[in-house]
Amino acid sequence: MGRSLLFSTNILLEFSQNPRSLSLLNHSKLCFTQRFIENSRCGYKKTKLLNLKLAGNVCTKAALSEIPNERKYPKVGAPSTGPISANHLIQVVETAAKTGAEVVMDAVNKPRNITYKGLTDLVTDTDKMSEAAILEVVKRNFGDHLILGEEGGIIGDTLSDYLWCIDPLDGTTNFAHGYPSFAVSVGVLFRGNPVAAAVVEFVGGPMAWNTRTFTATAGGGAFCNGQTIHASQTDRVEQSLLVTGFGYEHDDPWATNIELFKEFTDVSRGVRRLGAAAVDMCHVALGIAEAYWEYRLKPWDMAAGVLIVEEAGGTVSRMDGGKFCVFDRSVLVSNGVLHAKVRLHFLFRLTKLNIVLSLLSPFFERSHETMYLFMREPFLPSTRKDEKEIARASSSTWKEKIAPHHMMDVELLERIAPATEKLKSKGIDFSLWYKPENYRTDL
Repeated sequence: MGRSLLFSTNILLEFSQNPRSLSLLNHSKLCFTQRFIENSRCGYKKTKLLNLKLAGNVCTKAALSEIPNERKYPKVGAPSTGPISANHLIQVVETAAKTGAEVVMDAVNKPRNITYKGLTDLVTDTDKMSEAAILEVVKRNFGDHLILGEEGGIIGDTLSDYLWCIDPLDGTTNFAHGYPSFAVSVGVLFRGNPVAAAVVEFVGGPMAWNTRTFTATAGGGAFCNGQTIHASQTDRVEQSLLVTGFGYEHDDPWATNIELFKEFTDVSRGVRRLGAAAVDMCHVALGIAEAYWEYRLKPWDMAAGVLIVEEAGGTVSRMDGGKFCVFDRSVLVSNGVLHAKVRLHFLFRLTKLNIVLSLLSPFFERSHETMYLFMREPFLPSTRKDEKEIARASSSTWKEKIAPHHMMDVELLERIAPATEKLKSKGIDFSLWYKPENYRTDL
């Protein structure tokens, strides 16, 4: 739980850390009132309102609230693996993925026979051979299961509770060029929710190809080559390495993500576009990237990766912040800390800014816990027009010192969700897709 002071004013300051102590405040008048702030971005908060009378002509109202460090999101993993044990299921899933990877490894240094599914969406003989090898393993072990393959479509009994989502070569363009960011991805759903996953990533490059295997079961943790992995604990976007992807259609979602790419490039350590969704999500799970998002992915792109991220301690949602399922048309995965981080907001209505700083400076580290001033009204809506605008001491101070910090201290969904909602308002379809007809789910 974090603790923050909220002051009703027209100047908004944000501090990067919680106050170390509140005992240093010595006010002549304290008046407590209970209230609840509902439906805020951060969830439900119990708040105490304080009337503080300070020395001289400085008066303010404050709210001391206890808030969680992060918003909780629904789990994407299934609560049960059904009648098949997790150990048996993951053994077959891993075997299937590695069998497909053997086909890819055999072809990786050979000439490619390339055809096109679209203007720039290419497919190779290796995609098809890898999928055939994977299907053989699945059918030999679970002949009655339903299968959704990128190349072969829907195969099997639609009344089955199990659905295998297979991408025999995720990152085909990279494979065709010998660029080391592609993988074989196999994920299994039980009644619509992921239960087991394996991704075999190709690393190294020409003359040095190798693989590493990511696996996960619902509730069983995530692993890379048999070793437990965990997402990073980086809690600031400006200290994060982010990843995204772009589809083949240059439509409105593509253009929107170009803008998101630009925005996050300005406020993070960098945004990468590697071209293989399963690999990107495994990198978040491994802790070498903090977040990944993309529009218009298919179930076979996401079924394995989202479970691996979640079991590594990360968070998964749609790009509008809603509950995710593998038939959705957008995904945002993160280390969990950055997804929709709760921040501490301080508002003041004071005669002089230096009085504010001198009053609160005992509670905060002075070195790296910098105070930021920016435009926002997160908790205490104002009824007075003058309290809805930030009082700027001077335009140069605002532009040169204050605004850049506001841009830096940002959560992922604060930028991504509004952009996605705007696409919805334009009529862009975000309904579920590629869900096999008659396939039963618990969604």
